[in-house]
Amino acid sequence: MVGEVAVVTGAGRGIGRAIAEAQAREGARVALLSRTAAEIEAVATGISDRGGSARAYAVDVVELSAVENAISSVEHDLGPINLLTNCAGAFRAIGPIWTVDPDAWWCDVETNVRGTFNCCRAALTGMIARKRGRIINLIGGGAATSFPHGSGYASGKAGLFRFTECLNDTLAGRGVLAFAMHPGLVRTTMTEYQLESEPGRTYLSAISNRFEAGLDVPPTLAARLSVEIGSGRFDSLAGRMLMAARGDLDLDEGGIDAILAGDLRRLRVDGVPPERAYAPKV
Repeated sequence: MVGEVAVVTGAGRGIGRAIAEAQAREGARVALLSRTAAEIEAVATGISDRGGSARAYAVDVVELSAVENAISSVEHDLGPINLLTNCAGAFRAIGPIWTVDPDAWWCDVETNVRGTFNCCRAALTGMIARKRGRIINLIGGGAATSFPHGSGYASGKAGLFRFTECLNDTLAGRGVLAFAMHPGLVRTTMTEYQLESEPGRTYLSAISNRFEAGLDVPPTLAARLSVEIGSGRFDSLAGRMLMAARGDLDLDEGGIDAILAGDLRRLRVDGVPPERAYAPKV
């Protein structure tokens, strides 16, 4: 990644910060995007103090014009974007859908899906023109299974998984690849809210149990996986889900071939081939 330009959203803390720091250590010039200027400026300073290259851009990813301006500034300041990692997300609506705040529920969906869409759309113009680029979209709990009492977050992440598949297939032959990445259960500000808030304690006790059982993982696993994806190691798995906490960092050629042979790591209805999903019953 030496000399390449990498954009990381949600880079002020948690998984996004770990990813930005890892990419900078590999020699990338990293653009840090987040709504909270103070956080990303602190991260940029830390990266610079360690000899890396980083620059902060305060932006709300839900605002398309703001995202377009930020991406334009990144390309002006740092150069053409080679890698975009979409980490910005939200999970505030916890509980049964008939009790949660509808605006909070929609904010979870909008931040996860629209925010990622905006960043992809803004960065793709240059990537397609250069016929080169990779995009990583972080998915999470609920992307492939039900997530009771977290329906806004789950709907957003499931939609983001499908969006990544559609995006990669739409980009076929254009030199740009898209990946979905599941970071695993990581202790972040988001999960702390799930653990400590009243709705979280009431409705998401299973998450607390998983932390107590030591099933969480450090953000460095997702950070390392982002670097490996950026290197091109997993290009043949574009459009599919890679999992930081399930051993994908150790996937060898045989493991990759097995995923491809089984057409695994996609979002689909079990037993229904994609080409028959919408075929009329005869």
